[in-house]
Amino acid sequence: MDENRVGYVSFQDILSLNQEHCKVRDRQAVERIINEFIWGGPERMQMVSDFDFTITKQRTDDGIAVLSSFGIFNNCKSLPPHYKEESDKLFNKYRPIEIDPHMPIPEKVQYMIEWWTKSGQLTSGFPFDLAEIDQGAGQFKNALRDRTHELFDSLRQLQIPVLVFSAGLGNSVVSVLQQANILYPNVKVISNFLKYSDGMLAGFQEPMIHTFNKNETVLDGSEYYELVHTRDHIIVMGDSLGDAHMAAGVPASSHILKIGFLFEHVEANMEKYMNTFDIVLVDDQTMDVPRALLGLIERRHQLRHPHIAPNDAALQLSAL
Repeated sequence: MDENRVGYVSFQDILSLNQEHCKVRDRQAVERIINEFIWGGPERMQMVSDFDFTITKQRTDDGIAVLSSFGIFNNCKSLPPHYKEESDKLFNKYRPIEIDPHMPIPEKVQYMIEWWTKSGQLTSGFPFDLAEIDQGAGQFKNALRDRTHELFDSLRQLQIPVLVFSAGLGNSVVSVLQQANILYPNVKVISNFLKYSDGMLAGFQEPMIHTFNKNETVLDGSEYYELVHTRDHIIVMGDSLGDAHMAAGVPASSHILKIGFLFEHVEANMEKYMNTFDIVLVDDQTMDVPRALLGLIERRHQLRHPHIAPNDAALQLSAL
């Protein structure tokens, strides 16, 4: 990318990237990728985002804990007492491992497989009404990061596909997005969905999605993959180190910008996050940075096509 090209955007001119809580290891590389995005336009863009504590906040302004997608399910009143008790035990055992800044990821993977497998076995053999998830999700439809609605509306208008990749419970994810009115036709959810057999819960549908196997290789051959595999400009957003690899499987020539939201164990995790993500946002409960990047792409697009209004209903996305 020629820095002398007319319209080239400098890092220091992007205000949201120059705030104290925004950490960037290689400013030149980030600047170069952003300009590739701008000149490539929305036609080459896609966004891949985690859900829990990425689209949702890591904390609210008034201190109320935001439940994860599994937490919404676990909070349902009709679940058997033994389920809640055993589920809490699993969480207390495996969650500290998931966020441990010192344990190597290959070692964590084995524990995550154990956690998800045991959770699937536990979530079996009793009836459950999905309407309960909708009730629980309704309490957290306003717990999305500030200005998430504006971000998703811009993605919709620019016809940029969005993949919400969650190792949580897909039923809760979909319900929150629906009730927040941002599950647009360009938004696809890949997650763990409840499975039923003879009216009883029977664990989760395959394949198992855990924190460290979320990547686009699981989409190979799918309708969504056929739509996005040629879109080689990708914004990836997540709050865990495993989220940085959600775009694995795309062509090597792709330009990928990885945004990490860091909240827990900030000092202990900072070096690993800086080495894994291009942009690290410390206790940032907004979508201001991705919105700023999208705004640059949108403005360049409008300059190129001043007489074309964004099409709100992209035919190629409506079937997803």
